[in-house]
Amino acid sequence: MAHHQVRLGIPGVRGADQPAFDSHRPPSPELIDDCVHCGFCLTTCPTYALWGEEMDSPRGRIHLMKTGLEGAPLSESMVGHFDACLGCMACVTSCPSGVQYDRLIEQTRAQVERRYQRSAPDRALRAAIFTLFPYPRRLRVLRGPLRLAQRLGADRALQRSRLLEKLSPQLAAMQSLAPRLGRPERVAEHTPAVGERRAVVGMLTGCVQREFFPGVNAATARVLAAEGCDVVAPAGQGCCGALSTHTGREEEGQRFARAVIDTFTDAGVDYVVVNSAGCGSAMKEYVHLLSDDPGYAERARAFSARVRDFSEIIAELGPVAPRHPVGGTDAQGVPVPVVTAYHDACHLGHAQGIRQQPRALLSAVPGMQLREIPDAEICCGSAGVYNILNPEPARELGDRKAANVAATGAQLLVTANPGCMMQVAQALERAGRPIRMAHTAQVLDASIRGVRVP
Repeated sequence: MAHHQVRLGIPGVRGADQPAFDSHRPPSPELIDDCVHCGFCLTTCPTYALWGEEMDSPRGRIHLMKTGLEGAPLSESMVGHFDACLGCMACVTSCPSGVQYDRLIEQTRAQVERRYQRSAPDRALRAAIFTLFPYPRRLRVLRGPLRLAQRLGADRALQRSRLLEKLSPQLAAMQSLAPRLGRPERVAEHTPAVGERRAVVGMLTGCVQREFFPGVNAATARVLAAEGCDVVAPAGQGCCGALSTHTGREEEGQRFARAVIDTFTDAGVDYVVVNSAGCGSAMKEYVHLLSDDPGYAERARAFSARVRDFSEIIAELGPVAPRHPVGGTDAQGVPVPVVTAYHDACHLGHAQGIRQQPRALLSAVPGMQLREIPDAEICCGSAGVYNILNPEPARELGDRKAANVAATGAQLLVTANPGCMMQVAQALERAGRPIRMAHTAQVLDASIRGVRVP
């Protein structure tokens, strides 16, 4: 499948005879020069794996960035190659030269969103996404009708009819990704530490995580408290800006970032704990996002230094709460094995470099047998809102991931990002191989409480 077949039409450039980039934060020439075009990134790049096209590899996109800096216009083809990138950062992990592709693609996408005129359908779709997803209260309003539709089976009937897919593959993707919704669980503004207090942590409750996976937040707060943390979850907190920043909506992302910094600075916490890989990655990068803001540059630096992923803070503090089997015990009291596959969310493994901590925490659960997923470095196709904007390649990547998960023979799949949970769950169901899925926090919570994983 050629990559150009899956993109929305793009009609033109604002000032087509102008250089691709303006003077506000163009892709850094110094970072571009770090790339020696060795090709180590090719085998881990999802789009190169799908299409085998040089310009859909990291080094190919870096070449396009360089031509843009040299004065080439922002052509439809150039934008298409930038849009096709999932931003998974597997290339950052595999690069022997330390090329900061994450910074480069973020700078480039901000230029594209500011300087490129997208098609009317594409603009409408992006407007719908960013009018809804970064706003938890709006997502909460959506919960009721969506849950009712699921209970009545209307959502599955719509999928079977393929009507929405004929009208808009992007909207069909959005509808099909929605998880099964249960009763909402709210995290208290303050959850006291169990036993000796070891830290005071702020907790990001997120947007999609808060409204579509509330059980993950509830489990996160319980585990942190059990491990000796006072947990502060400010009720007024909003979106961290990850989706906006990762898709080039720079000013919007900066606005969200400032609000989050204000909220947690006022909360007076030692650390800010995040249980969503994409959110944590973005918050650790506030130092770059706000580097030109005189009122927030230093505050952003201090804030980013205090951000911790959920598994990262538990490993850093050292687990103290007793662990129990999550699969029960046999007649002799021996833990029943639970064969588990752990899926590295790209923005946790590649962007934050956090791989060992969740594996160590899961392996310490009695009876848990951890298995590695083949080709684990390849993205599942979620990538923020990529699977909505680019449903066909996302689906193909999801199917690859589902096949690799199934090959492990796992009874349980554990990951640390809501987007991955939705994407992989849908792909496994499509393949007729559904298995239980849980967040790392849910597994540890079940183990501490001595119950089965939900």
